[in-house]
Amino acid sequence: MKNLTLAVDERLIDEGRKYAQEHHTSLNALIRDLLERVVREPRSDWSAECVREMEAAHGRSKGKKWQREALYRV
Repeated sequence: MKNLTLAVDERLIDEGRKYAQEHHTSLNALIRDLLERVVREPRSDWSAECVREMEAAHGRSKGKKWQREALYRV
């Protein structure tokens, strides 16, 4: 295995270490796993995946109509 040097914001590194610790792994293993997933796993169509998730939820609006502006309020 080869070593790799990255330039990363210190705060991001600290947050990454905290996340890794909470998930019982190391920052090194976390980065290696994420890189492997991005590079090697097959990519899916995001919009198709969203539609599948919505269909699987079996939500019921009970006839309520949504207005576009309401959907963008946070």
